[in-house]
Amino acid sequence: MSYVYIVFSPLTLHSINDHPMKKFLILFSTIIAMAACNAQTAGVQNLEQNKLEEKLKEDNVVLIDVRTPGEVASGYIPKADYFININASDFEQKIAELDTTKTYVMYCRSGARSGRAANFMVQKGFKTVYNLQGGILGYKGELKR
Repeated sequence: MSYVYIVFSPLTLHSINDHPMKKFLILFSTIIAMAACNAQTAGVQNLEQNKLEEKLKEDNVVLIDVRTPGEVASGYIPKADYFININASDFEQKIAELDTTKTYVMYCRSGARSGRAANFMVQKGFKTVYNLQGGILGYKGELKR
C-alpha cells in the first residue's frame, strides 16, 4: 500500500514528490546511512594477499592465526606471531592481553573467523586491525609446519 502525502502551501497544492526539499532530504539521509555503516567497521580493513609481506615489514605489525590447533598443525604462515583460537574459551582473555596500539593482521582458513576476531578487537579498542582476505586458503607462500 502506498500513501500520497499532500503539502499545502498558500499558493499551490502539490505532492511531496514535487517538493524542492525532497532531493536534499534523500541526499542527507543517504550520507547519514553511509556514515553509520562506515562507523561500524572503522579500524578493520581487508588486506589483500599480495600486500601481506609488505605489511609485515612495517614496525609494530603482529600476525595472528585464529584457527583451531588442528588446523594450525596442518600448516601456518611462517611469520605468525600468535595462535589464538577464536573458538576457545580464553579467546577474549588472550586478546585483552595484547597491546591495543599495535597493528594486527588476522587470518583463519578463509577469512570469516578472522573477520569476526578483527571486529571484536576494534570493539575492544584496538586501533588498527586488518583481516587477511581469503585467509590461509589464498596464501601463495610456503607454509610452516
